[in-house]
Amino acid sequence: MSEMKQGFLVLQNGKVFEGKRVGAQGDAFGEAVFTTAMTGIAQTLTDPSYCGQILVATFPLMGNYGLTPEDYESAGPKLSAFVMRECCAVPSNFRSELSLGSFLTENRIPGLCQVDTRALTREIRSVGAMNAALVSKLPENMPQFLERLKNMPSSALVSSVTRKTGTLSAEPGSIVLMDYGYKGSIEKMLQKRGFRVTVAGAYTSAEEVLSLKPAGVMLSNGPGDPADNREIIAEIKKLCESGIPIMGICLGHQLLALACGAETAKLKFGHRGANQPVVDPKTSRMYITSQNHGYAVETLPQNAELLFRNANDGTVEGLYYKDAPAFSVQFHPEANSGPRDTEFLFDDFARMIKEGKNYAALL
Repeated sequence: MSEMKQGFLVLQNGKVFEGKRVGAQGDAFGEAVFTTAMTGIAQTLTDPSYCGQILVATFPLMGNYGLTPEDYESAGPKLSAFVMRECCAVPSNFRSELSLGSFLTENRIPGLCQVDTRALTREIRSVGAMNAALVSKLPENMPQFLERLKNMPSSALVSSVTRKTGTLSAEPGSIVLMDYGYKGSIEKMLQKRGFRVTVAGAYTSAEEVLSLKPAGVMLSNGPGDPADNREIIAEIKKLCESGIPIMGICLGHQLLALACGAETAKLKFGHRGANQPVVDPKTSRMYITSQNHGYAVETLPQNAELLFRNANDGTVEGLYYKDAPAFSVQFHPEANSGPRDTEFLFDDFARMIKEGKNYAALL
């Protein structure tokens, strides 16, 4: 094995973390965020919601059991770079088809290992998620470089990950899955409940969706600031007014809330990992969930009721609507590789469709 080259992660506040290059070579830029998940690396790396981000793994051992394409959530990774403590070069698992390093190389994703990820995570928790760069050499003019990081323009992330579709066609009674950067597991969960699924591009109009005569609409997860998607929000508002059953997940949850009059806000460092506790306020029952978001619904629409709240910081984790057959959750009930505490929400969506009721009637 050839000796790994030196690399650096430069944060916009001037902190520098040294490590060794792995995966694709070249510089990478993005928002530095961390995930606390211990497993599910294949699902995490192929989640389109990480588009434009440099992902830091808090668990120190990455790639021990390798990767297999069967576990991917999309056609390939969309994140900017991956940072870890240890990158296992020789995975040990009967399902493994390639190592983590090979995966990063094949998909042109720069990586950095042998990094003090404990110190890096504490920095992000203290200061907040911030722009960063993964480079092989430190810039000669650091002040100018940091200024460039601070002023990196935001990009239209949903448009970077959604599918480009022309005219849609579907059998009446199918579910239209709006692709804002959807995870494949969402589609599988709907199919598991007997639904045919038609995936529509993010900018498909409400009129075209409704012309398909679907049984319901699923608003998917995706990357970026939800408030940037004004065109999409306007179409979701039309869907709500039509009376079509709607379920939203993650970004879809935020977009639905915005369409109904809510406001969203950026969290200091977000929720990313497979161990986020949420509480049902009506029963006080707690569920452990998988999450990946940097924004949250801050104010509730007048027609909405709280469905779940985060047990750690009290943020909104779910809403249902009193005047429409619609509900949404901030977390991922389809979570692969786990936990699956809230998979029952897909059953609730199916019941809402089949019984023709608002979500409140199912409680």
